[in-house]
Amino acid sequence: MPTIDFQGKQIEVDEDGYLVNLDDWTKELGIQMAKNDGLELTEAHWEVINFLRDYYAKYQIAPMIKILVKEIAKVMGPEKGNTKYLYELFPDGPAKQACRYAGLPKPTGCV
Repeated sequence: MPTIDFQGKQIEVDEDGYLVNLDDWTKELGIQMAKNDGLELTEAHWEVINFLRDYYAKYQIAPMIKILVKEIAKVMGPEKGNTKYLYELFPDGPAKQACRYAGLPKPTGCV
C-alpha cells in the first residue's frame, strides 16, 4: 500500500492518494498534500475543505461535483457555488482534489 511521509510517520493512502484511515487527517497533513501537488491553500480553499468535512460528518459520504456545486451555492451563494470558481481553486477536480486534502474518501461518481 502506498504511503505519504509526514512528520516522521508513514501515512497509508490508496492508489489515488486518499487516506486509508480518515483519523490520520490533520490540517497540517492537508497543507502538505496540497504542497506536494504544487498548491498553496488559501482561506478560499479552506472554506471548501471545511464545508466538505462538515458535509461528510453529516451524511457519511463525499459528494460528487454536481452535488458539491449545488450545496455550496446554498450555503455560500452562487458566486462560490459554481464549477468555474471551484475549478479555479482545485484545478484537478474540485470534488476529488478537495476531498483528498480534506482527508475524505474519493467522492461517489468519480472515476
